[in-house]
Amino acid sequence: MATPPILTLSDIHLTFGGDPVFAGLSLSIHDGDRLCLVGRNGSGKSTLMKVMAKLIEPDNGERFLRPGKAVGYMDQHPELADYATLGDYARSDLLETDFYKVEIVAEGLKLDLDRTPATASGGERRRAALCKIVAEEPDLMLLDEPTNHLDIQAIEWLEDHLKQTNQAFVLISHDRAFLRSLTRGTLWVDRGMVRNNPKGFEAFEDWRDTVLEEEDQQRHKLNRLIKSEARWAVEGISARRKRNQGRVRRLADLREQRAGQIMRKGAAAMVLDSGQKSGKLVLEALDISKKFDDRTIIHDFSLKVTRGQRIALVGPNGVGKTTVLNMLTGELAPDTGSVRMGQKLLPAVFDQNRSALRPEMSLWDSLTEDPELGVSGKNDQIMVRGNPRHVVGYLKEYLFDENQARGPVSVLSGGEKARLLLARIMAKESNLLILDEPTNDLDVETLDLMQEILDGYDGTVLLVSHDRDFLDRVATTTIALEGDGNATVYAGGWSDYQSQRRAVAKAEKTKKKSQKQAPVGEKPKQSDDKLSFTEAHRLKVLPAEIDRLQAEIAKLETFLSDPELFVKEPVKFQKATDGLVERNTALQNAEDEWLELSMRAEEA
Repeated sequence: MATPPILTLSDIHLTFGGDPVFAGLSLSIHDGDRLCLVGRNGSGKSTLMKVMAKLIEPDNGERFLRPGKAVGYMDQHPELADYATLGDYARSDLLETDFYKVEIVAEGLKLDLDRTPATASGGERRRAALCKIVAEEPDLMLLDEPTNHLDIQAIEWLEDHLKQTNQAFVLISHDRAFLRSLTRGTLWVDRGMVRNNPKGFEAFEDWRDTVLEEEDQQRHKLNRLIKSEARWAVEGISARRKRNQGRVRRLADLREQRAGQIMRKGAAAMVLDSGQKSGKLVLEALDISKKFDDRTIIHDFSLKVTRGQRIALVGPNGVGKTTVLNMLTGELAPDTGSVRMGQKLLPAVFDQNRSALRPEMSLWDSLTEDPELGVSGKNDQIMVRGNPRHVVGYLKEYLFDENQARGPVSVLSGGEKARLLLARIMAKESNLLILDEPTNDLDVETLDLMQEILDGYDGTVLLVSHDRDFLDRVATTTIALEGDGNATVYAGGWSDYQSQRRAVAKAEKTKKKSQKQAPVGEKPKQSDDKLSFTEAHRLKVLPAEIDRLQAEIAKLETFLSDPELFVKEPVKFQKATDGLVERNTALQNAEDEWLELSMRAEEA
């Protein structure tokens, strides 16, 4: 007998004052499902996820959760007022014996659990919410943009963790590499419907294109049928009026059917005009360095950027990518060294905080009151690459409707704010694009279009991103910031950087091995290889990690020492037993790692 679904939605109807968000929506989620939830910005993905989590009640329809099953929802804006630290929030619904799970997840996500909510950034709050749901291990996890505000290392940790879990999960994410790696089914939210494909995100784009092509063919057939029936009505209805009223009604029905079709939105009409060419040299940095207090951001770094290059900066959160980007573009002076900018540069900036958009302003005023665009005041027009355009018409090209034009920026979703900022940028000519986390909150179609535009862009691009797929498609050069002021230049995008880095590590390992294996009778050679920054840091923090693991093992052993525990609370007994095995394995690995690094440090 088949196991019933964890969660079932049946005939869901939901309207927010206008056109229905969902009408007659039904779906089910089973044990072990790994689903991506995809769709255009504003299609209702997050709303549907909140219906699944029972945070939004539909107008009609039924939500059924299998008895004994738990659903967890990653809150994008968690309420932390009642908690002293982010750690207190993340542990709030766990048994004390499971607190160690929060520590493990926080380490992987690089979250400071001792941070107070008052001093925590929006990204840290989101990571606390992600830490909480992953540690709680509900039967079904609902994760809305879990990779936002994570660096690539933390994304890879989360990816590995979700690969190993037995829990069902539904993901909303703009990170295509993340979705391709994890999902085995697709829910596509499209014009109030949810289409289901038993294949993961890897197959989504081909499936979507096939569905839309079939839809276009059906619409074409319907239009031809209406045209044929209309011709008959004009030419023959007067002679056969009494006998053919059914055919007249059929024509009316066909026209009603066509009127009732919800036309899909096209892609945003994004266009980049590089205008006049910059000089061949875009910028040159010579031996630049920067420190904040005792922390070195970059040390003695040099770089020459020529016209047409696409330079990506990558590295962990907090390593200083935006700081280096600001130095390279002349926004921030280095402590030592110099940066020389080229001639005829027309820069356009897309910053990760969307600071060019003021929340209290309307979309209309956000476009017309920017002096950089050559307009001011309550103008009806905006200059778009030298040509006057009506504001509403231009906004429609970026998928905003007329009713939104006078509304405030503050009510826009993250994706809509990104599109509005792109509309501002693309109204100007530019030959130097500065993109700081441009992919956050953009849907797949808009990302595809942005990449196509960048492929044909004659100017130069400097970008910061944690989206591996975007980096692979766009970057021709990658600068890896690895901490302690170190920055290394690699050819290609993210995958190329990883391959080159592995090749260098393999060569170093081979060299070290050959140095240690001296011929018989000869004195063994000493390795002059030093520990990398990451390895030196690990050697420094491993003793504390070992102490923590030993303390957790002691707590679990004390907890399990109760001879009645298995009988009284078998679930807690099993969780504690699993935790003990997990901690002992981690302790063994940590001790082995410390021993190896210690020996290498002494030899060096």
